[in-house]
Amino acid sequence: MTETRPRRVVRALAVPVLLLGLAGAGAWILPEHLRAAAPAAEKAALLPSRAVVEDGRTVVRLGPEERRRIGVETVTLRAASHREERQAYGTVLDLARVTELTNAYASARAQLQTAQARLEVSKSAHLRARALGVYATAVQVETTEGTFRTDEAALAAAESQLRTLAATAQQEWGPVIGRAIIERSPLVTRLIERERFLVQVTLPPGERIGKPAPIAYAEVPPQSERVRLDYVSPATRTDQRIQGLSFFYTVAGNAGFLPGMSTLAFVPSGTTVQGTAVPEDAVVHWQGGAWFYRAVGPDSYARHPVATGGPMADDTFVVAGLPEETEIVQRGAQALLSEEMKSQIRVSGDDD
Repeated sequence: MTETRPRRVVRALAVPVLLLGLAGAGAWILPEHLRAAAPAAEKAALLPSRAVVEDGRTVVRLGPEERRRIGVETVTLRAASHREERQAYGTVLDLARVTELTNAYASARAQLQTAQARLEVSKSAHLRARALGVYATAVQVETTEGTFRTDEAALAAAESQLRTLAATAQQEWGPVIGRAIIERSPLVTRLIERERFLVQVTLPPGERIGKPAPIAYAEVPPQSERVRLDYVSPATRTDQRIQGLSFFYTVAGNAGFLPGMSTLAFVPSGTTVQGTAVPEDAVVHWQGGAWFYRAVGPDSYARHPVATGGPMADDTFVVAGLPEETEIVQRGAQALLSEEMKSQIRVSGDDD
């Protein structure tokens, strides 16, 4: 908000105001279209001011009735220790490879079972042929033995294929998801059926969080609403764009994500920070900064800065340096900012 517009408003009304001064008590005869043309900003400047400057800061004063009328609600917060969240970057993964490995492993296991059954039959036939002794021809013995040896080799190949697929699943997806692929556990079933999506969460380069938290959060674009992420395991690879430590989490399939989407993620770390947890809903943005309003006296509220790059916990800004108990404006901060701006408009107009 700049000062130039209200000054232009005052200058534009200078002539009508002079005429009103000359007319004195007869000011009511000013043409109706001139009186109706007064800008909204000028009308607002004529309202009584609720903002005053005290100790070098602007304080907005609102009584209980005024707070109810414009929707201002407050809450008293206590300073405490909070588990700090680290901002990370999430990518919803395409699980075509998981589906492929799961199906391939199931097929290989079926082939193994078939090979085992064939080997049992051919082995029994070979043993019977040998038991017949002189009653069995050499051709019968050789034929049954050849079938038996062939089925033995087929069984070994099926076992090798199964071991290879199991190793591939664990190398590509780690022991947790790899084992889930092998066992076709509920985790993999939900991923294949798109009840859950797999999200790779990557920290900024050089950052560490100790033991990963069982629950993290992601923001759903474009509303920036938070949804829950459930920890699965460390990731087997990093995001090439970020080059940081990565972890696998799952998110509900109906949370608003699709494979290939990117999102901001918030991962609780092992670090605790001391301060007052100010919710994001209480924060207003103005002139490139972030602010919230706190009580500084009876029915009096002043803006307090928030460092948006500072620590966060549970979707709140952790603000240090506040009293042990602080009453903040939880709803209606934008209305208080408007009241504060009205006082600046009025001061600007007076200067002209």
